[in-house]
Amino acid sequence: MKSFIWFVVGVTTGLLIAREGGKTRQGKQFFADLDTKAREFGEAISDGYRKREAELRDAIGDIASDTEGAIDNLAK
Repeated sequence: MKSFIWFVVGVTTGLLIAREGGKTRQGKQFFADLDTKAREFGEAISDGYRKREAELRDAIGDIASDTEGAIDNLAK
């Protein structure tokens, strides 16, 4: 419980400092840059996920085609 209290105190302190820092010109620029980088990172993660998902779907499609071919050969 003691660790949780210190965690809450730390988060609260960090938020208060960030809020006060965001009121300055440099603070606004810092948070704007941070926001831009976070969005770019999120987009990169999404793009990578979509590409990998497409690769896996293609691989599954290939396996399904091969399986159907093997079943047809066995049925003959």
